Amino acid sequence: MKVLVSDPLSDVGIEIFKNTPGIEVDVKTDLSPAELEDIIGVYHGLSIRSKTKVTENLISKAKNLKVVGRAGIGLDNVDIPAATKANIAVMNTPHGNAITTAEHAIAMIMALSRHIPKATAGMKDGKWEKKILKGREIFNKTLGLVGIGNIGSIVADRAMGLRMKVIGYDPYKSHEAIQNLGIRPATFDEILAESDYISIHTPKTPETTNLFNKETLYRMKPGAMLINCARGGLINEDDLHDALKSGHLGGAALDVFATEPPGKICLMDLDNFICTCHLGASTLEAQENVARDVALQMVDYLLTGKAPNIVNLKK
Repeated sequence: MKVLVSDPLSDVGIEIFKNTPGIEVDVKTDLSPAELEDIIGVYHGLSIRSKTKVTENLISKAKNLKVVGRAGIGLDNVDIPAATKANIAVMNTPHGNAITTAEHAIAMIMALSRHIPKATAGMKDGKWEKKILKGREIFNKTLGLVGIGNIGSIVADRAMGLRMKVIGYDPYKSHEAIQNLGIRPATFDEILAESDYISIHTPKTPETTNLFNKETLYRMKPGAMLINCARGGLINEDDLHDALKSGHLGGAALDVFATEPPGKICLMDLDNFICTCHLGASTLEAQENVARDVALQMVDYLLTGKAPNIVNLKK
């Protein structure tokens, strides 16, 4: 069985492929889409991250492909219906970078609340702006979670450790399951109205695209802060700019954007907006975790026909 690694993968994953009898691996992380289409036909497994686009056209040329493995969570770059039609399993690694991403969301809350990026930039520019950079405590503030999966539940745990009040909305979880995590169940409307901070932890779907838009942003509590370390496109960025510039929202922190890299979008001109370049899963530990997970899962599937975290085929 031949596996192609088309996006960068930690060495721990490469070694698993290399050391598994019956598996051959090629690492080619600089292929153009056309080059990938030219060679995909000989491979049984394809290991990707976010760069490689597994399109319907690519799938049509992947005559021997049995599995696509995503080292990470998001599968926006995979045409899952086309893969399913071709009987190709699509899998991700939802646990390997959950802690890292949750910690990043907490870090964004802290940095936004205490003006850390602006204070750092000012100090490096020779300024001492102590009087104008008055922050806010997060103690006893209400954190609203939109999505309470692997990452959202860890954010809740860390926030409760900081003595925040945590409420959460997830249409796919029962009230009992949410309460068992120590979170008070809430409707989406209640999240908007009551939260001092809202942190988004949902996949990007037709239902969640532009979930935060002019109408929902202005239903948020005045002065509230919005954090997104999930997927780009969940927030309408132009509407967010207007809500921040008007003063209705106190601040926003984004790690993900509708287009990446986003370039010099209008949000970048605002003092109450901070951002990072999709760093949520970018720690050594997380990259090793997801590489190990995806390699083991793909090997299991190729050799036995069974593996965890398959999102389409029932095996």
